[in-house]
Amino acid sequence: MIYIIIGIIVLIILYILIVNNSIIKYFNRVKEAFSTMDVYLKKRFDLIPNLVETVKSYANYENKTLEDIIKARNSYDNFSNEKKLEENKKAVNEINKLIALTESYPELKANENFIKLSEQLTSIENDIANSRKYYNATVREYNNKIGIFPNNIVAKLFNHKEEKMFSVNENERDNVKVNLNK
Repeated sequence: MIYIIIGIIVLIILYILIVNNSIIKYFNRVKEAFSTMDVYLKKRFDLIPNLVETVKSYANYENKTLEDIIKARNSYDNFSNEKKLEENKKAVNEINKLIALTESYPELKANENFIKLSEQLTSIENDIANSRKYYNATVREYNNKIGIFPNNIVAKLFNHKEEKMFSVNENERDNVKVNLNK
């Protein structure tokens, strides 16, 4: 009888370890997905000052905006993941301001440097959209893994927390497509 009890305890411990390892594997996918998205967000952040400089040569662009972008870009690597997503929302607002400004300057839209930068921006925006999808899919899988019974018991035991999905702000919903080459 004691061997049966010991056997059941060993099986329970093995089950808990297997489930915890599985949860860790899913969480690592979430971290990898965020890291991929982070690379594209940083690429966008690095591209914005070049766009601003190009626009500045054609228009009296607000210096404070440029300074804010450069300050945010220089400290981007030191931000937490949540802060990076918050700064991304600010970057989208700045891109939207640039797009609005370029409409007033047809000669700017014909500038070769500006065209190349805007093509790069469009490409990066597509990469960000794809990486968001991947990130949200991995978060969904992870959250399902830790939320389904009996895995949720193991998740609570090892303090695994639900991750947030990447969501867009209202400005991004209104301006879905970035196209500076009109």
